[in-house]
Amino acid sequence: MSMEYRLRRTLPSDRVAIIMPVDHGLIFDRIAGLETPSSPFPAWADKDVTGFMMTPGQVRQTEKFFARHPHLTRVLTIDTYYDYRELDGTGSHGLITSVEEAVRLGVDAVKMLFPWNMSKKERVEMCTRVGKVIAACDRWDIPLVLEPVIMGAPRTEEVVVEEEKVARIAYDLGAHIIKIAFPGEERTRRLVEELKVPLVIAGGPLAGAPGETIEAVAGTIRAGARGVIVGRNIWQREPGPAGEVLAEIARLTRATRFDD
Repeated sequence: MSMEYRLRRTLPSDRVAIIMPVDHGLIFDRIAGLETPSSPFPAWADKDVTGFMMTPGQVRQTEKFFARHPHLTRVLTIDTYYDYRELDGTGSHGLITSVEEAVRLGVDAVKMLFPWNMSKKERVEMCTRVGKVIAACDRWDIPLVLEPVIMGAPRTEEVVVEEEKVARIAYDLGAHIIKIAFPGEERTRRLVEELKVPLVIAGGPLAGAPGETIEAVAGTIRAGARGVIVGRNIWQREPGPAGEVLAEIARLTRATRFDD
């Protein structure tokens, strides 16, 4: 398979992608809505999502399900990060599987955190690790979704600006897709226009009324992002409101096409 084939499966040209992340167990252990880690797939697969962001365990446990739903894409999380609540540089990051294993499992893309609240020495080690993963992705023709993030930090203006800077470092390292928490419509548009790398926007934890989630997605799409990563803002709501939010997001994502 080619890089372009996997990119178009992950980020289709005829709509904005809706990728539902369900990989939170790598950091949060047992989390509300994911008590049974394989339960989101049958619950949401037919609700107009385009794919899921998953752990290695979920990929292995759901092989038959995804064989019956080949239109859904799978993005494999290949790393983890602990002590993320500490903002003093004491976090620890590492890979949990390899790019080669991801290709063997038949997924469409791999995803990796790019945390930046760490010491300068750890930042260099982090960039070195990312560089090796990107080289492996290029060798195996599978895209890397790289996520610049200040782990555990409140969404202050300072943090938003810092994550935007780290997104540019992700570009320079060679990320194929950049995933970032929504920095606002204007900043998203600038990143899309300047970096010219597909941008996907993370929805983050459950917060606010359904209308706030929908408006954030609308701003994301207006700014030119190729995908929305929406998980907890869907599956941690009550089923009725959750379905309504996802249906409206799907309507918005289908109103945009890309000239690929």
